Amino acid sequence: MATLWPDDAGTLDENSRRALVELIKGPYLSGRTSTQLWSALLADESAIRSRLNDLFLDVVIDRVGEFAFVKNIHSDEIATPRTVRSQNLTFIDTAMLLVLRQILLAGQSDARVIVGRDDVFERLRVYRTNDRDELDFERRLNAAWVKMRNKLRIIHSTGNRGDEEDRVEISPVLRLIVDADQVRQISAEYRRIAASDITVSELFSDELSDDDLLEDSA
Repeated sequence: MATLWPDDAGTLDENSRRALVELIKGPYLSGRTSTQLWSALLADESAIRSRLNDLFLDVVIDRVGEFAFVKNIHSDEIATPRTVRSQNLTFIDTAMLLVLRQILLAGQSDARVIVGRDDVFERLRVYRTNDRDELDFERRLNAAWVKMRNKLRIIHSTGNRGDEEDRVEISPVLRLIVDADQVRQISAEYRRIAASDITVSELFSDELSDDDLLEDSA
């Protein structure tokens, strides 16, 4: 038993507890940036998984990519609470997420997948309609880019001087956070929207209900 303070009833080592906290805080634990916590997670996986299960959570661990994240338990046997909430994404957020995932999968044979902001923005310009002001559209693209980098941590600095804003590395965690089934569901929703009276412009101010797309405890 690792006692860290008086009356401490915990049984995990300090780094294992910190790894557990990092997982619950989200959006994911990276072995590349948190080597000690990653090692603690692997060493105490059973105990950490047990504590997460107590909270109706499961952990997904990619040992090759060196990242892990938690997700709500879904069971046909009992009704389970949603311990971590889903991240609400706007239409353009979701479109950007799918573009980044497509680029990641296209380059998955490479050790690192680097992309330029201008390239991503150009692929999204198809969603700008004639009634959408160019400056407003650019502002929304920039806001989505910042969310991908700072809040969701889907993209991050390449570590090269001068690349902080214009070129980023796409985190491999995106492959698992958004899986093929979710892509199909989102694509089906986009087709439904296209066949309805809702315009793309109207969607820019609304949040899509992607309840299981990105879970975030923050």
